[in-house]
Amino acid sequence: MNPQFLLWLTGAMAVFIGGATASRAYIANNNILILIFALSLYCVGNLMMVRLMREGGLGLAISASAIAQLVVVNIIAFIVFGERLSLPQLAGVGLGMVAMALMLFPAERGT
Repeated sequence: MNPQFLLWLTGAMAVFIGGATASRAYIANNNILILIFALSLYCVGNLMMVRLMREGGLGLAISASAIAQLVVVNIIAFIVFGERLSLPQLAGVGLGMVAMALMLFPAERGT
């Protein structure tokens, strides 16, 4: 996988995770400014995704983004908010990580 794609994916994930964390904070304190901040982060993240879609294609960009968010959001939910997943849910996250690893292997180009 192209290192530039992975760098943009990492940046977009950081922005989306910031948005998700801000959304969770809004739920806790109901401050409209936090909601506006969260929505702004989601907008920036989606604009970053446009570049990823150009480089890697729609399927790879959206799938990689979704799985990366799945893993990182669950880590934040566990560490920051004390949320816990059941064993089947943890298995689902693990399968997502396997899927991500398989998607990031270099694709063979057809002739």
